[in-house]
Amino acid sequence: MKRLKPNGIKAQTFGMSGAAICGITAAAKKIIPFIKQYADKSEPLLDIGCGDGYGTLKLAEAGFQVAGVDLSNEMILLAKQRISHHNVRFEEADARSLPFGEGGIRNVQAINMLEWTENPLEVLQEWIRILKAGGLLFVGLLGPTAGPRSNSYPRLQGKDALCHTMIPWEFAKMAEELGMVTIDEFGVYKKEVTQQHYTSLPVPLKQALSFMWVFCLRKSGETNV
Repeated sequence: MKRLKPNGIKAQTFGMSGAAICGITAAAKKIIPFIKQYADKSEPLLDIGCGDGYGTLKLAEAGFQVAGVDLSNEMILLAKQRISHHNVRFEEADARSLPFGEGGIRNVQAINMLEWTENPLEVLQEWIRILKAGGLLFVGLLGPTAGPRSNSYPRLQGKDALCHTMIPWEFAKMAEELGMVTIDEFGVYKKEVTQQHYTSLPVPLKQALSFMWVFCLRKSGETNV
């Protein structure tokens, strides 16, 4: 079964509709305040799968010193052309083998990226490797109601597919098994899903209705939140 390699290519590459792209843009407006709530601005933040740098720039504008990395040279070039900010730098890098030492980074973000990788476990282990003890990992996964999941349908017909099969509870289980601790999490929903639809639901059902689910996790070790 063919899957997309971990490269954080911009959303349109996955055949996303305009509504889906707007949904991710709207999610970013909630993710930045979420990260600000927990991450220490005095520590650099790494944005993995940064694509064209939209989210990276928003983090820089929020006061973070940010490095954006992406496997796609095209996306890195585009990001450098589009963005000029004293708190931002971009670098081509593979999410499976990052050019950073073990335990050297306090804050890591990866939004709408891990679920497209060929081997999510391998990639997540690499992210945890570069995190400091007590460091924070912010991960956003597209939820079950997100349109891009349709890209995995051809697999049912025995055809190659851009597989997007990881769902939030699977990520949470994998992260826990690797020693990560969930500090906080929240869902982003389509406009048709109002607060009254999900407020009283347990987390698994909230995730089932979500367009995107966002986690803040801490690597075992000293506590910084």
